[in-house]
Amino acid sequence: MSKKISITLDDEVLNFVDGRASNRSSFINRVLREEKRRILMQELADAYQEQANDPDFQQEVSVWDVTVGDGLNA
Repeated sequence: MSKKISITLDDEVLNFVDGRASNRSSFINRVLREEKRRILMQELADAYQEQANDPDFQQEVSVWDVTVGDGLNA
């Protein structure tokens, strides 16, 4: 679903957009989608790093790691 909105851009920014794309909306959508993905990936990386540095979490993982092979020979 799309919504039509009105935004204000500095002349310099608008000139940049116009120089890069014939369709302003598509260009701005693509740039914002890429930024949204970049932020998500950074948040995931930060969360993984936090898990890696959490001794309680690592202890819990090691407890569950011993069950990985359970039932494979059944």
